[in-house]
Amino acid sequence: MDRPDRPLHRRGARPVGDLVAGLLDPVLAKKAGMTSGLIAAWPELVGPRLDGVTRPEKLVWPPRRGGDDPFEPATLVVACEGASVLRLQHGTSELLSRVNGFFGYGAVARIKIVQRAVSAPRPNRKPVLRQLRPEEEAGIAEMTSRIEDPKLRDALTAFARSMTSRRDVTKG
Repeated sequence: MDRPDRPLHRRGARPVGDLVAGLLDPVLAKKAGMTSGLIAAWPELVGPRLDGVTRPEKLVWPPRRGGDDPFEPATLVVACEGASVLRLQHGTSELLSRVNGFFGYGAVARIKIVQRAVSAPRPNRKPVLRQLRPEEEAGIAEMTSRIEDPKLRDALTAFARSMTSRRDVTKG
């Protein structure tokens, strides 16, 4: 039986990124006038030379006086580290066209550059894991062989492999 009054729901798991973007977009729109899509696409929009030294801060929309006022584009506030301000100023027109291309319409009329430190992205702190030697694999298999529950055995085997592969080769 078809029910046109009920919305269709997608079954199954949804990516966490979709859920987080759905939660953050209204907050970003209210506080900064931006979307998470612009923040995520920023490295592609500015290019590799300005990626680590700039970040979009907010979109400032002009106040609307009434419902019939014509659309006025926003000002994009961009934080930039001191040494790269000149490079950003020279590329402002190209950045404007890229940002407007991202939105699909002339959403931004000008870019305001604010000079401040831009926090660097956190380095990847995930340890580099080495290959296990055959005797280490055999030792782990022997230690976990007496565990009856297969899920617990697999989890403990993976944990032991991870911990053993983190050990320095010189420490033995």
